[in-house]
Formats: sequence, structure tokens, C-alpha cells
Amino acid sequence: MAGHSQFKNIMHRKGRQDAAKSKVFSKLAREITVAAKSGLPDPDMNPRLRLAVQNAKAQSMPKDNIERAIKKASGGDAENYEEVRYEGYGPGGVAVIVEALTDNRNRTASNVRAAFTKAGGSLGETGSVSFMFDRVGEIVYPADAGDADKVMEAAIEAGAEDVQSDNNGHVITCMFEDFGDVTTALEKTLGEAESIKAVWRPQTGTPVDEDRAQSVLRLLAVLEDDDDVQNVYANFEVDDETMAKLSAA
Repeated sequence: MAGHSQFKNIMHRKGRQDAAKSKVFSKLAREITVAAKSGLPDPDMNPRLRLAVQNAKAQSMPKDNIERAIKKASGGDAENYEEVRYEGYGPGGVAVIVEALTDNRNRTASNVRAAFTKAGGSLGETGSVSFMFDRVGEIVYPADAGDADKVMEAAIEAGAEDVQSDNNGHVITCMFEDFGDVTTALEKTLGEAESIKAVWRPQTGTPVDEDRAQSVLRLLAVLEDDDDVQNVYANFEVDDETMAKLSAA
């Protein structure tokens, strides 16, 4: 399992308190506003906005919140957010990519650097670790979208590269360049996806023991908790026994 997926699963299993959910909604709203400002404020005419709205719905974000975030893009009170990517190494030499939307680059850079330093890692230059990842499209469908064979067949016909199916659902990946076409083709055969987004997929994993895994998870949690940070990816790997311990903690 990739470290990013494991981290997300752990966070999901532990559940989110109201404060955490509010933070998630805030980040989703920020992405919606930025997407709406980058093109037309109509999801049908703006692919990025459409993806942002779909992901917000998948996180059970209220419709009013979504509409308010879109309207904010055309209002004079909308902040000007800048997309920034940070790269560095965490505990055990684990490669980490941080994506942020910020209205203050200095503040965000300082916070991200402090998180890496406190964890015993180091923030590097842009490109220092991203060469170890592939930029791909990730399309997630719930388990009731169909059995593994049906989803695999649909994915192949749509031009996807890989499918991972289990009791929780189906994760389909494709080349970033084919993202739009694959998403459209899948929607015709499987319906609307649960989640659609571009992600950084590790080419290879960096094995870590239980102590290092805990340190990495703490770093990722601190980064995820930052209001400016939208997504965090890491290439750490741990064995199933250790992951079970960390999940139960």
C-alpha cells in the first residue's frame, strides 16, 4: 500500500470531529473558489470546477456551502490564492509532496518548513522529490458501482492504466494527459464517480519501521492540519502488522 493511501485510511477509520470536518469544508471551498475564478463559474463549462464540486459532494459538503464558494469567486471579497507545491524529505528519508493554496506564500512556507524541521526532516527545492512520483488521474467509485470484473472492463475501455478493487470500492488510475477523456468515458458506463482528482503516485516506496512510520504520520497530520495545505503525498511503506498497530492506536 502507498503511504498516502494508508494515511488517508487511518484518518478515515478514526473519524473526524466537527472541527475537523469544518476544516475539510474550508479547504474544499477554497478549491471551489479558485477553480471558479480560473474559468467560468459554471461546473458544466469549467472542468476544474466540476471536479472540485464533485469532490465536495463526496465529502458531504452542504449544497449551500458549495454555491456560496462559487459565488464568492465573482465577488470583490474573494481572496487571491496562489497555488504552491513544496517538496522535501521526512523521517527515514521518506519523500513528501505538499500542495497548498495560499494568500500569503511567506506564512505558508514558514509553517511547512517548521513542520519538516520539527519532524527531523528537511524541506527541499521544487523538483527535489517529485521525480520519484507520477502525476496521474485518480477516479474512485463505490463498491456498488459493480463487481471487480465489470469495473475493470469499463476502465480498460475508457483507457485507464490500473484498477484496484476491494470491499470499500474501486480506485481507477490513468495518465494525467488522459484524465478528462477517461473520466467522461467512465461516467457513461459506471455513472458519477465518488471522487475525481489528480494525485502524485509514488513510483517506489521507502520502507520504514514502526517508530519511523509514527513520525511520518505525525508530520503528515501536522501538514494536513494547516489551513493552507490542500493535499499531502508521501512514499513510505510499512508492513501489514505495523499498519494494524498504527490503525488501532
